[in-house]
Amino acid sequence: MPVRIHVKERLEDFARFNAVWTPTLSFCEADGTERHRFVGFYALDEFMPQLALGVAKAAFGRRNFEEALRSFEQLAAQYPKSDAAPEAVYWAAASAYRVSGDGEFLEKGGLALREKYPRSIWAAKGSVWLPR
Repeated sequence: MPVRIHVKERLEDFARFNAVWTPTLSFCEADGTERHRFVGFYALDEFMPQLALGVAKAAFGRRNFEEALRSFEQLAAQYPKSDAAPEAVYWAAASAYRVSGDGEFLEKGGLALREKYPRSIWAAKGSVWLPR
């Protein structure tokens, strides 16, 4: 459910969500658990992938790994040049591993990150999945 909090009108609510700059978009569960956050203005070609990333990370956080896997894979396929794509590839590998228990998915994810997004922080994070 989208909620808009105007910092000048509801400062206490703005502070409640630990927002320090506007705009801040935060994906939270009903109990307040935050799953994803992004701060600042985004062009549409980056805004939509960030929304998709929030939806996928919420599914992962709820341990719905099959839904998360589909969502992360769809994001990476639909927005391969976005800033969110490398993170989606990383979490898709983690989701596939959680679904199957097969570490091969982590290695494949690490390889995909190294090949497609070698300069991203997500390639560095996924490098631990690669054989030495």
